[in-house]
This record gives sequence, C-alpha cells and structure tokens, in this order.
Amino acid sequence: MPEGDTILRAAIRMQDVLAGKAVTAFRSPVAAVAVAARRHRVVGSVIEAVEARGKHHLVRFSTGAALHSHMGMTGSWHLYRPGSRWRKPEGTARAVIEAGGVIAVCFAAPTVEIVAARDEAAHPDLSALGPDILDPAKDVGAAVAALQSAPAEEIGVALLDQRVISGIGNIYKSESLFLAGVDPFAPVSSLDAAALARIVRAAMREMRRSVAEGRAMNWVYLRAGKACRRCGTPIRMRRQGPMRRSTYWCPRCQPAR
Repeated sequence: MPEGDTILRAAIRMQDVLAGKAVTAFRSPVAAVAVAARRHRVVGSVIEAVEARGKHHLVRFSTGAALHSHMGMTGSWHLYRPGSRWRKPEGTARAVIEAGGVIAVCFAAPTVEIVAARDEAAHPDLSALGPDILDPAKDVGAAVAALQSAPAEEIGVALLDQRVISGIGNIYKSESLFLAGVDPFAPVSSLDAAALARIVRAAMREMRRSVAEGRAMNWVYLRAGKACRRCGTPIRMRRQGPMRRSTYWCPRCQPAR
C-alpha cells in the first residue's frame, strides 16, 4: 500500500502542473463519481490545489468540491501528455482529469469519490485522521500526544492506525522503530515521551527524505534472515496486530521490553 510519502510526491507533481488550470474534460467509470462531477460542475472549474492528507489524495476544484481517492494496495496517479501511451490498461482507470494540456489518470484505486468541501468535516475517513506525519504544521509533540492516546496498543500497531497518526505504513513503521531502537511489540504505555519522540522524528525524517530524494536503503524492511546493517544479528519478521501486518526488527538493536 502506498504510504504518505508516495501520496505526497504524487500530489506535489500534480500541484505543479495542474494548479490554476481549467478542467477541460473529466470522466469516470464509477457512476456515482460521474454524476457528482456533473452536479458540481467539475468540467469548466479551475483546479485550486492538489493535496495529500495522510494516505488520502485530494484534487480541489473551484466549484467547492474535491476528488478524493485512496490508493489502497493497488492504486496510483499518473500524468500524461495527450497522445502519449498509458503505462497501465485504460480499463483500470478510475478517474481521468484533463487540464492545461495534461491528462491525470487515477488507476485501480479502490476509493474514488467527489466530496463537497462543506461535507469534509463529517467525512467518516477524512475527519477521523490523526496528525499527518508529513504535515509541516504538525509538530513532534502533536504526534507524541496522539500515540499516548492509545496506551494499550503495541507501538507497531499504533503507528499503523491512521486514526492515531496518518501517513505511516508498513515500511516506515519498521524503519522508524529500528532507527529509534524501540521494540515493535512494546505497549505504548511502556514508552516514555522521549522514546515516542525518537520514533516520530525518525519517521518524519525518513519520509521527508523520501519525498525530496526518493527512498534510501532499507535498514530492516524485507530483510528477514539477513544480517543487521548495524550489529550483524539476523533480522526477524513477525505478523503483528489484528490485520497481521509484517513487522521487521533487529532483536539486538531493538531489545524486547
């Protein structure tokens, strides 16, 4: 599943080429989206902004509506020039926006909908999001406080709960816990504010670096059985939480509590 850094990179690219441009065409095979787009006069509107909110993507139109998408495990946004060949089958396109000589295509996203701006505050997913790990307006303290609101959860589970902190996925859960030297299976209540701040800072740093430069090497993610890059101990993997998500860690660098 794309994490917050991937969604933010896509939003930045789209913002750069689409913001301020008039929509000349819009289509979607999702009947409700097509109907809502006509109702909100998307064609002829101006794209005011393209934003990332955690793992959610929003294209805002001047008529007071936004195209909301969530990539799930399979979705992605692509940008094309008219006449260029698409890299994915046209039949997997869930929404297509044409503006300013650019074609923006959302492929295979399980969630695609038009949301009126006045309804966002009550949207069941958007309104429930915790602090966005990549939002420059949110500081470390806000994320630490959010984690402390889930004291009974294992820290590896809490980091994936988008209602606690939004934007972190399986990769940066494992990577940030390794860099902070924290046992993924420790309850949040067993970690003091300083430890939680180390985790948050590591996640912010690595994800912001990914947005700016592309991802760096994995310290632990997908490296089960391989030697830890720091101490040489074999990296381990265990399924964690109700969704049985894979967690990678070094038992020596991240000793059990």
